[in-house]
Formats: sequence, structure tokens, C-alpha cells
Amino acid sequence: MDAAQQEATARARELQRSWYGEPLGALFRRLIDDLGLNQARLASVLGLSAPMLSQLMSGQRAKIGNPAVVQRVQALQELAGQVADGSVSAAEATDRMEEIKKTAGGSVLNNTAQTATSTGATTVRRVVREIQSLLRSVSAAGDIIDAANTLAPTHPELAEFLRVYGAGRTADAVSHYEAHQS
Repeated sequence: MDAAQQEATARARELQRSWYGEPLGALFRRLIDDLGLNQARLASVLGLSAPMLSQLMSGQRAKIGNPAVVQRVQALQELAGQVADGSVSAAEATDRMEEIKKTAGGSVLNNTAQTATSTGATTVRRVVREIQSLLRSVSAAGDIIDAANTLAPTHPELAEFLRVYGAGRTADAVSHYEAHQS
């Protein structure tokens, strides 16, 4: 890849970060890992061709042009969170992915009220999942609990944070996050 291509890819990934919160390659890889998919299956559920998915992931293409596909991405992110927090089983997730695949996506105008009420919860869940992902990438849950126990006598709030986000359920971490935002 020459310098111009590298620059175009970097620019596309930066645009993706501003539009979708992160580069699509990272977002799609997380969905693949969290939902036990491969790229072909993810492309199928989203309603994209495999080459288009690959171009989005690699930064050769910046934007998802179809709003229905963007809505399916958001639905899969929510489903991945539910699988991670244990509120949806793997079998249920498979069924839900088939439902998501069949959705055509609604009009932006029709979804305005729903978006206004659900965006806050989705944003909180996304923040919590990022915190959990970061902590869990650094250490295993047992080690995080050990660290929390070591900190508890002198730093109980930090110990609680480590327990809730590092080894707890996503739903509990969301509740913790919301309680500490006031």
C-alpha cells in the first residue's frame, strides 16, 4: 500500500470513528467475537456483500450507505451486550440475528421518539462495555477480584469499581455507572 492509500485509509477510519464511535473494523471484529460469527455470516445478517464488509473493515470504504444496515449494526451491538451480560443465551441470539437480518429498517422520522429515549441507554451501555473490555483485556476476572480485595481496606470505592466493571455483569455495571453520574 502506497502513502496515498495509507492516508486515505487513515482518513476513512477517522471518519468512521466520528460517525460510528470507532473504526468499523474494530466494531465488526467485536461483533464477530461476541456473537460467534464469521465475516460471511456477519455480512449476511447485516445485508451487505462480503466484499463490502471487507472494504468497510479495512478502511477502503468509510461509510455505510444504507440506513437499514446501520440500524442492523446497532441492533447487533445491543444483542452482543445482552449475550455478554447473560440476559440472552447463544441459542436466543441466533434466533434474534435471523429477526435482525429480516428487518428493513424504519424511516428516520418514524424512529425519532424511540431514538431519543433509547440513545441514552445505548450510550451508557457502550461506555460500560468499553470500560469492561479495557479492564478484561488487561487481566482475568479472578486477578481483578484479587486486586479489588487488596485495595478494599484503603480504597473501597476503587475496589468496588474493579469488582463491578472488571468481573461483574454488564447490567450491574450500567446501574453502577448511572448511580454515579449524579
